[in-house]
Amino acid sequence: MDGVPLRCFSEDHSEEMFVDDGVETVTSVEQKKVEHSIEEVINVYKQIHSLPQPALLREQHYQYLKKGLRHLSDAYECLDASRPWLCFWILHSLELLEEPIPTTVASDVCQFLSRCQSPTGGFAGGPGQHAHLAPTYAAVNALCIIGSEEAYNIIDREKLLDFLWSVKQPDGSFVMHVGGEVDVRSAYCAASVASLTNILTPRLFEDTISWILRCQNWEGGLSGVPGLEAHGGYTFCGTAALVILGKEHMLDLKALLRWVVSRQMRFEGGFQGRCNKLVDGCYSFWQAGLLPLLHRALFKEGETELSRQRWMFEQQALQEYILLCCQNPTGGLLDKPGKSRDFYHTCYCLSGLSVAQHFWNLDLHHERVLSREENRLAPTHPVYNICPEKVAQALQHFHRLPVPSGDRASDPHPAAAAAADPQS
Repeated sequence: MDGVPLRCFSEDHSEEMFVDDGVETVTSVEQKKVEHSIEEVINVYKQIHSLPQPALLREQHYQYLKKGLRHLSDAYECLDASRPWLCFWILHSLELLEEPIPTTVASDVCQFLSRCQSPTGGFAGGPGQHAHLAPTYAAVNALCIIGSEEAYNIIDREKLLDFLWSVKQPDGSFVMHVGGEVDVRSAYCAASVASLTNILTPRLFEDTISWILRCQNWEGGLSGVPGLEAHGGYTFCGTAALVILGKEHMLDLKALLRWVVSRQMRFEGGFQGRCNKLVDGCYSFWQAGLLPLLHRALFKEGETELSRQRWMFEQQALQEYILLCCQNPTGGLLDKPGKSRDFYHTCYCLSGLSVAQHFWNLDLHHERVLSREENRLAPTHPVYNICPEKVAQALQHFHRLPVPSGDRASDPHPAAAAAADPQS
């Protein structure tokens, strides 16, 4: 996309700024502050660069991520119960940057995650902690990114299935851990790890589909539990879970599409997580990542007007927001100008940037890489958010293995393999 003028440098870009119609609120004040900070970033960039070509700071991000795999500062102590997440965020960011993971480092990560695996199945946030669906999802994704026999063999599939049964609720929902809270994240985490490792059974997800469908509210998006406000993270989780289970067509797809495209901010170019909230870099994936899933679902429903070259959001605007406003000059990405870098936002900003760059299905692959070819990232799978070849490799490995037997398990779910290709 060399030579393509930047949207945020156009003369009429300022016309997209928020107008409060003379009614000032706490929210409107915060929105104006964010827009002002972004305007300052753009103006400084204009002053420094006569030819605007935003660059992805690859080397700085690589060094930041590489260091994080071996050493974390005291500031990360608060994430002691999220250590498999740190492995996933860093490993996925590295694979998007197409930076190889040294064999010794990969093996060390495998051994660490093996110590996080609970004797009763599933993975905990750290060694000796209780199994929890969120770090279970992160650990399985991290091991699939590594993709070695050592990594795959870490996962005790039989006990993982037992763990999933232990958190399954009678109404079809899942709690995050035994005695824990219910929300739609847990259904997605359960469906994701079950499908990747070939332990997905119809009985395990009995009534889960109807429970997720109840989370879609009048706004069009999905809430954490039925009856609450629609939220980007929950909407992605619920939709992706239904894709895995082969039932995404049961959503009100048009209402969902209206809701998610309305979450892209007119001035900033990035996405907000909920109506009337501020832009946040992490929603570059949680919201933009929904659009490939919706494209696929609408295509399967027979929609004839769908583009065969681009997703249904402003891909260039999102790339501009990430490259201009979300990069720390010394490496790592962030929520918005003025915020600190962290591995979570690094992972999901890069994931969203990847979605914005690549349109692909079985037959087509169109790239819309802003500014320069060096900004290109590897594609990410919109259901699992790891690279597509790693998804295919994991499915191939685990589908050679039988589904663990037991009183509660039955035949593998036929929809699991279909979710492997986001545009099949």
